[in-house]
Amino acid sequence: MLPRLIAIGLVAGAFSSLFGVGGGILVVPLLMLLAAFPPRQATATSLGAIGITAVAGVVLYAFRGEVNVGYALVVGLPAAVGVIAGTGIQQRVSTRVLTLAFAALVAAIGVWLIVG
Repeated sequence: MLPRLIAIGLVAGAFSSLFGVGGGILVVPLLMLLAAFPPRQATATSLGAIGITAVAGVVLYAFRGEVNVGYALVVGLPAAVGVIAGTGIQQRVSTRVLTLAFAALVAAIGVWLIVG
């Protein structure tokens, strides 16, 4: 399982730096499909990995002068509150509903990116 987890991390890091995605969009489904993680454990593990990935990415972008700290705080602090609320909701919803809702979200985002 360790090689699969390393591969998932490499893919997530590459896509995160290329497109700003990686955690929920890639890591959660890959952990579920390739490493047989249950949905809640995949989500929690992804959030832990995002912290490490985010620090590495922000340091590299900061060296290039591409981080607007003020805007990062304006987005990040409410996002932290959202994580707390979302985690509370996630614990009350069945894993089947979570999986279907996630699939619908990813599909809707894909359509929006293609059309818009």
